[in-house]
Amino acid sequence: MDKDSKLESPILDETLPHQIHAPSFKGTGIQMKPPFVNQYGVIIGDSKYNSPHSPLNQWSDEVDPSVMSGEEWVHPTNDIGWNTPENRELLEAKKRPQSVPFMHPSIDTSYGQD
Repeated sequence: MDKDSKLESPILDETLPHQIHAPSFKGTGIQMKPPFVNQYGVIIGDSKYNSPHSPLNQWSDEVDPSVMSGEEWVHPTNDIGWNTPENRELLEAKKRPQSVPFMHPSIDTSYGQD
């Protein structure tokens, strides 16, 4: 695949709607990243998990499993690992707290009114 080609992306409004339990990145400051083509010509992050150049499609006893390790096989935002409780907590910790309606973001307007 040509690196300049436009890849189909499952990203919608800072979430992954095709994963039923996917967390929302909205409000975390983390920007969703588009799919990319790794050094082996395999599309990473398109959620199809099937690329003609993938070692999984050309597996044999001669394929060293270590060829599928490393950062080039992991998408930064479209990865099933975000669905784990530990990583969901990381995202939740980055979100700004939702205060009661009409509360001023930095001034306690009720201070001294008791």
